[in-house]
Formats: sequence, C-alpha cells, structure tokens
Amino acid sequence: MKRVVVTGMGVIAPLGNDINTFWNNIAAGESGAKTIHKFDPSKFKSRFACQVEGFQPELYMDRNEIKRTDPFTQYALAAAKQAIEDSGFDLSKMSPFDVGVIWGSGQGGMTTFEEQVEEYVTSGHEPRFSPFFVPKLIVNMASGMISLKYGFMGLNYTTVSACATSNTAIMDALNYIRMGKAKIIVTGGSEAPITPASVGGFSSMKAMSTRNDDPAAASRPFDKERDGFVMGEGAGALILEEYEHAIARGAKIYAEVAGAAMTADAYHMTATHPEGLGASQAMRFALQDADMEPADIDYLNPHATSTPVGDISEVKAIQQVFGENKDLLISATKSMTGHLLGAAGAVEGIISVKAITEGLVPPTINTTNIDEQVPASLNIVTGKAVKKEIRAAMSNTFGFGGHNAIVIFKKV
Repeated sequence: MKRVVVTGMGVIAPLGNDINTFWNNIAAGESGAKTIHKFDPSKFKSRFACQVEGFQPELYMDRNEIKRTDPFTQYALAAAKQAIEDSGFDLSKMSPFDVGVIWGSGQGGMTTFEEQVEEYVTSGHEPRFSPFFVPKLIVNMASGMISLKYGFMGLNYTTVSACATSNTAIMDALNYIRMGKAKIIVTGGSEAPITPASVGGFSSMKAMSTRNDDPAAASRPFDKERDGFVMGEGAGALILEEYEHAIARGAKIYAEVAGAAMTADAYHMTATHPEGLGASQAMRFALQDADMEPADIDYLNPHATSTPVGDISEVKAIQQVFGENKDLLISATKSMTGHLLGAAGAVEGIISVKAITEGLVPPTINTTNIDEQVPASLNIVTGKAVKKEIRAAMSNTFGFGGHNAIVIFKKV
C-alpha cells in the first residue's frame, strides 16, 4: 500500500488560533480553562470550559459564509484554510477528484439547534425556522463546506464516533490514500459544544468537573483528586498526502501516518470497559497496522479526560500493551485544552506530530498526586515539558458507544 504523510496542519483551539501560538502554549503547560462567557453559566453545576478566544471568522470566510454556518463549521473552515495554505499544494496542477475531505464532528451545529428551538418556543410556537436551520445543523456540513470553498471534488464525508471521531476520520483518510483513491485528503475534526444544552447534558451525567473555584486546575488526568473532564471547543486540520506525490512536488513533510485501528468495547453506552479490553486491542491492532512493536513508540498522548473511571481503564489498557516500558513518555494534554469531544483526536494528533518534529513531550499539568491505581512503571510527564527524540507517537481516543480509535505517527 502507498505511504501517507502529513504535509499541512491548522488549528483553532482554546490555547491558540494558529499552530505556533497553540504549540508554544502547550509546550509551556498553559491552561485554557476559564469561566464560561458564551452564555450565563451561573445556574449550572459546571460553570467553566476551555473556550476559543479571539476567533475572527471574517479572516477565513466571507459575510455570507458566516451567516450560513454554525460555529463548528466556521472553526473547520478556519483550521482547514490554515492547513491548506501550510501544505502549499496547487489544485490547478491536479485533478480536483484527487483531493477529498474526510472530516469529523460528534455533535454538529448545537448552537444553531438551540437558538432555533428557543426562538420557536419563545415566539409562541410560530414556525419561523430559518431556511439555513438544517444546513447549519447537520453534522456533515463542515466537510461539505470545505470542498465547496476550495473545489475539492474527491471523496467527501463525515465520521461520527463521539470522542473518537477525529481519529476515525484520520484513519479513513489514511486508508483511502493507501488504496490509491485520493492523492490528498483534508482531514480532522471540529466541535462547538459550549452551549447550555451540551454543558447541562454532560453535567447531568456527572461527567464534568465542578471545580468552579479554580478552573485552570480542574482538568487533572490520573490525579487522585480528579473529578471529571473540562469541556473544550475548536478544530484541528491535517493534510494527509500520498508520499510519492508529496516528494514529487517538493512538499514539506512533518511526519508519516504509520498506522491506525478501531475496536468496540461492546460493554456500556457511556462507560469504557473497566479492564480496557477494547482499548488495549485497538492499540495492538494499530501497532500491527504500522508494522511496529510497543518499544517503537516513544510518546503516548492518551485519551485521559480526567474522569475517575475512564483514566484507570485506559491505564490498564496501556499497561497490557506496553508493560514496564519506562522509556515510553505519557502526557495527557486535555489537562490544558480540555476535552474537545469530536475534535479531540485531530488536535491531539497535531500535538503528537509536533512532539516528533520538535523533539519535545508536553507536560500533564495539574497532576500532582497520581492515583495509587496508576502503576509506577508508567512514566507520566508532569510539571514541565521533556526534551526527547520522538521516533513515533501514538494518539488514543475513546468515545461514548464504546468506540476506540488509535492513530500512530512516526518520523520520516
């Protein structure tokens, strides 16, 4: 099968609206968690989130595009524009059918949905729905709008696997290029879930942290005092390209997408398998797909959302695969970005690629008292970033419904 590489990246995230700003804040161990300002959160159990700050959609799209798109699509268009420009490929020298878009979002247009339903109720049930209600709401609109804006006429669709969504999209893009079905695919994910219904829904499940007095320290993966995840929002975009095509045009290559895999827990609607059986097998399958051994992985970016149950099940899965490998460095970057749901895998994929190119493993912040259930053999990077040559990095994502999606990147 054909080799696949990353030739462009873009990001709109709580810690930066471009790759350099975002990475510098991640490397420095900054927190993006603050009191919610997108709506009045005073009556909610969890009143903070990691929000995108200073986003200016007019820098990436025209006025009509802004009016006709939900924030999750706007984030997607912005991150994709950055990645496309970073990659520098020239569509005029290619068939438009050789460029595709496989994008992911777990929830789609939540802002649009809530606004329209609220207007319907407050108007006395007058049917004053916008003609753009459905187009702004549906989850596939981000991939559609990216192709529409740039004239990409290759395969185009959206993946949905809850918080494993972005890695599912990256895996599909990898496999289609491997099979020769596309030369270039714009992939990644976007989410705009900081809305009353979304925050309220997750809060009612007792899945989110309620550390309202200290939001910046609320996300603390693997810590004994963790009490739930912190909501995040944004988008991450990666340009995946067939290796020979990238070489022929003199493209800048960040890393190779070495392998990917998915499994299902078949256990519970929202809880991960307590022994991490589906997660561990997904990691093994990804290693097999990459023709690699556990010892080949230098950095692991875990799913690690900071929930009491989820973190420990992932720890068990990691130990089953990697054993007592002290050389494996683990850092949970949701401690800084929060949990971007369907966009998490794309943003953490970018972090994994940057760890390879920069030779730097970012820290897990806020984790000061590691849970005794976490084996001492797992080398969790806390406090400050660690310099180390990273030959390969694994990125884990797990989603409600029992979805496990793993992607491996390696140095070219």
